[in-house]
Amino acid sequence: MAKLTVKTVESLVRAGTPGMTGDGDGLYFQVSKTGGVSWIFRYKIAGKSRDMGLGKYPEVTLAGARIKAADARKLKADGIDPLAARDFERDAQREAQRISDARKVTFEVLATEYRDAHGASWSDKWRAGWLRKLELYAFPHIGKLPTTEVETAHVLKVLQPIWGVKTRTADEVRGQIEQILDAAKARGLRDGDNPARWRGHLANLLSKSEKKKARKREHFPAMKWQDVPTLIRKLETNESRVAVAACLLILTGARAQMVRLSTWEEFDLTAGVWSLAPERMKMRQAFSIPLAPEVVELLNSLPRIDGSPYLFPGHGKSGVMHANAIRNLLHDLGHADVTRHGFRSSFRDWAGECTHYPREVCELALAHDERDQTEGAYSRSDFFEKRRALMIDWAKYLATPPATNVIQGKFIHA
Repeated sequence: MAKLTVKTVESLVRAGTPGMTGDGDGLYFQVSKTGGVSWIFRYKIAGKSRDMGLGKYPEVTLAGARIKAADARKLKADGIDPLAARDFERDAQREAQRISDARKVTFEVLATEYRDAHGASWSDKWRAGWLRKLELYAFPHIGKLPTTEVETAHVLKVLQPIWGVKTRTADEVRGQIEQILDAAKARGLRDGDNPARWRGHLANLLSKSEKKKARKREHFPAMKWQDVPTLIRKLETNESRVAVAACLLILTGARAQMVRLSTWEEFDLTAGVWSLAPERMKMRQAFSIPLAPEVVELLNSLPRIDGSPYLFPGHGKSGVMHANAIRNLLHDLGHADVTRHGFRSSFRDWAGECTHYPREVCELALAHDERDQTEGAYSRSDFFEKRRALMIDWAKYLATPPATNVIQGKFIHA
């Protein structure tokens, strides 16, 4: 077969006669019925003939077509289908482009997406406040940056101006940035360590004392632990679902939001365990709460509501009871001077004054892990069974009639 020349190709174009003219070794110049002109590489693999387009003329010249055909012949000689190899390469290029485009998503866009993905169970006030803090403090510095470009220096630029004067707010913003960047990494939008991580990172760059002061300033009016059993008696005589929620709150030491949004699938009442996913926890780490027999009995007596996954369903957009339901009940019972969160302090004071359980067990019962990074690396236990014993003792104390539950110089031992 005679080789094509540039003049021959040009004459074929001018003639416009449909057909294929060979150049040899499987390369053809094609004139289509519609007048289009292009290059074709024709080959056989596994006994089947295949045509592979090499590009249009004159974008692909005769010399360029011969190079492409030679590359295809090399693949075929190695037992590789040239068409399949090209399709694979194109798919890889598309995926690389998709990842490249995705990695250009800005921090502000990803923060809004995070709020939309996780905020369905939040109150409207909390949703607005969550984003508002970022708008005030983070977006001016890192809002327009792709998440791949957010580094420690950027996070410090956000936090340092407010760390000494609004430490609690600054730490909340730091936590939000950490959550958003963790989500970005989970979606393949960034790599490496999280520059907003506190332990082992920002703890070395920002004042720890300021953070401790901020924690101390976070004071919630609490009921004295000696008075909690009397309140439990009152709640037990109240047949409302909110009263059950209040009892669950007190008996487990959980946060109000954990109780309010609790679902039946989180509870294994046979094993006596309440398992919470990372997104349900303040520190975004999965956590399991041991349930005392009194709690299991309480929940077994709570009827399930058809069509709702929640223990405490409601009629609003969130599908759960009102955020202030427990607070309003406490007010009705004459306890406007205490807060829901304060019962965690009541429990902790009781544990500290009336038991000999180790401090780390008492703190972990409240999902507070105060072990430093080094200590945590060697001690990975969540002290679950010790926490179970502690919560059983707490439930027993609350179930004891107020007149006889005063501990006189005696301690409950771990």
